[in-house]
Amino acid sequence: MKGSKNGPSDEYSKRVIVNTRIFNTSREQIFNAFSNPEHLALWWGPKNFTNTFYEFDLQPGRIWHFIMHSPDGIDYENKSVFEEIVKPERIVLRHLEPNHEFLLTITLSELNGKTELTWHMLFDSASECNKVREFVVEANEQNLDRLETQLVKMANS
Repeated sequence: MKGSKNGPSDEYSKRVIVNTRIFNTSREQIFNAFSNPEHLALWWGPKNFTNTFYEFDLQPGRIWHFIMHSPDGIDYENKSVFEEIVKPERIVLRHLEPNHEFLLTITLSELNGKTELTWHMLFDSASECNKVREFVVEANEQNLDRLETQLVKMANS
């Protein structure tokens, strides 16, 4: 029996945004760039955004609350709950309202002395995903660009 075009995998693909990048560094270094709020505040968000962190507790069930400041002066409040932390392999968090809710899974895989990072955002519905897909894919790439810059700074310090 052949699967239909509207099968579960098709519905799932309408709810997900995935960005992948290979970094010339270890999983531990990338995990450190995320788990250390001093580093994280310097690279999180799209190009030219800055951050003010109010709460950051990288443990399951704990909160990450911060404001992203856009270059045009708009503040975006963000609140997430960490769901799973597996050092140095995976960070899973649920990003909560006010803007949009999704499950973010960051996976770090060893790849011939480098690290492949998979940035997987799963939305509750296809319509919610479609609202943000147009700008989020590029924003994620900018975020990973900033991570790459921060990793170089960390290696040189």
